[in-house]
Amino acid sequence: SRAIDLKNVTTEHIRAEELQGQYHFIVSRAVTTMPKFVNWVCKLISTEQFNDLPNGILYLKGGELDEELSSFERVNMYELGHIFTEPFFQTKKLVHLVP
Repeated sequence: SRAIDLKNVTTEHIRAEELQGQYHFIVSRAVTTMPKFVNWVCKLISTEQFNDLPNGILYLKGGELDEELSSFERVNMYELGHIFTEPFFQTKKLVHLVP
């Protein structure tokens, strides 16, 4: 956020279960299954909506996710291998989930 001079960003390096407050977006790398992570953080997502992208979770995760995400109605997945050339990103996706 500093590199691109964002002023409205709060970052915390903390376990999801320890978070408190209200956030427009929860951003995380994969630490568990999506249903478990949603359970940890869904109460923290603010209902105040003013972004073009609906408030929710932005989650970096790899592998086959269709079954894991099948119980959620509002999910978009963005393939990162089309954007980044590093081998790490070839199987990674950015998941945007609105609980």
